[in-house]
Amino acid sequence: MTRLHRPKAGFWIRLWVMIILPLDTLFFRIRWHNLDRIPARGGVLLVVNHISMADTATTAKMVWESGRIPRFLVNSGVFTWPLIGWAMRGAGQIPVHRGEANAADSVRDAIAALQRGECVIIYPEGRITRDPDTWPMAAKTGVARIALASPGVPVIPIGQWGAHRTLALGGKFRPFPRKRHEASVGRPVDLDRFRQAAAEHTAGGGAMHNELRGAADEIMAAITREVAYLRGEVSPR
Repeated sequence: MTRLHRPKAGFWIRLWVMIILPLDTLFFRIRWHNLDRIPARGGVLLVVNHISMADTATTAKMVWESGRIPRFLVNSGVFTWPLIGWAMRGAGQIPVHRGEANAADSVRDAIAALQRGECVIIYPEGRITRDPDTWPMAAKTGVARIALASPGVPVIPIGQWGAHRTLALGGKFRPFPRKRHEASVGRPVDLDRFRQAAAEHTAGGGAMHNELRGAADEIMAAITREVAYLRGEVSPR
């Protein structure tokens, strides 16, 4: 498949492309649904369910083929790894400092990247799903903080399914025969009512816990609908 658009990419991004795309082709039979729903330009927040350690590679391929440069929120520990950490920094990925004093930096950095017109990808669950049937779990409120602080930036839900059959949560690797991996891109999530309520609370000096929780749940519900479409099933309540 040719890229839908062709923005310039630097050395580190192209290095990752040279590594990841052949591996995706080797280990997966991939199909995208509604890839053209990812905007060609401007800030966009892609919110994706997490089913396998391998699905970051397939998501990267999807975003690259849409014509965008992917900027993932990635556990900060990865940035300490030799070589890989350098390549992550060089490619402009965003470290997530969980449980540390600078934990808010990832939210700030993601918002700044969106304001620069970049394509930011986040797994709202914060980890690979532990649901027994591999359905999405509840979202952390960090995704809502980023979304509500970025008015005018579309929040695009993406459901994916299949990578866990190749690399399961426990680490069991079954590369062959190649398994099908699919992803479905949904329409932007409407968060205007949460933004308005959050602005009113902030202006009045109040907290906005309900707005953050509501927005996070709305985002996760949209992702789950895309997963249900791919699975051909009705999602659990």
